[in-house]
Amino acid sequence: MTDTPTTSHSATVDVRQVPPPQRHPLIFGAFDSLAPGQAFILVNDHDPKPLHYQFRYELEGQFTWDYLEAGPEVWKVRIGKPTT
Repeated sequence: MTDTPTTSHSATVDVRQVPPPQRHPLIFGAFDSLAPGQAFILVNDHDPKPLHYQFRYELEGQFTWDYLEAGPEVWKVRIGKPTT
């Protein structure tokens, strides 16, 4: 799924070595620290569809989600805050 792209990214959040129970809190913390127009690159070892569903449920219309790489071993997603 591709949403409106953001203007810049400030970090890469690689969760491949992070224990699963800690991944979503880490990712949402990174998202919360973004200013409007900023984004980060999420690097994961599987398609983060459940995370996308959680973002949609909790933050509908308040985030952008752009796949940059879609497996099979590495997934990269730009997650950001829109400017409006």
